[in-house]
Amino acid sequence: MQHTAEIEEEATLTDIASILTTFEKGRGSLIPILQMIQEKHKYLSALALQMVAKHLKMSACEVYGVATFYNQFRFYPPGKHQIKVCLGTACHVRGGDIILENFERKLEINVGETTPDREFSIDRVACVGCCALAPVSIIDDTVYGHMAPSKVEGLILGFEIEKEREKREKKKSESE
Repeated sequence: MQHTAEIEEEATLTDIASILTTFEKGRGSLIPILQMIQEKHKYLSALALQMVAKHLKMSACEVYGVATFYNQFRFYPPGKHQIKVCLGTACHVRGGDIILENFERKLEINVGETTPDREFSIDRVACVGCCALAPVSIIDDTVYGHMAPSKVEGLILGFEIEKEREKREKKKSESE
């Protein structure tokens, strides 16, 4: 029996194959193809990059090199909860890097990665325009200002508690 992740990956690869047929087979199509895949699927998997390379008759290394040059592309699926830590000047001066390290340590992932359960992903951003609230983190669409290292664990715990509550409610409704 296939796992959900395998089924999702298969569907994604089938969709990417159909996307590729709409583009010409020249190098000039590389960035538009990568952008289209990222827009539809939220990240570029290793298999997607290989498919693009084959379609464009380029090496996978060349495709990967171009993709990693631009910071708009991500190589891991985004988490259900996307954490962005501001490292603009005001946030950096007020400890934004320490906040980022605490998120990485608590979730056991690095910047640009997603937890194995796909609940959380972490990214750094240059500035979110809330300098008076520095240091700032954004989780999903909520801005958390005046972040302190001690707040990181509480925020993550809040999401974990909410997930458990949703599981219990789902189980309860299924048993009725």
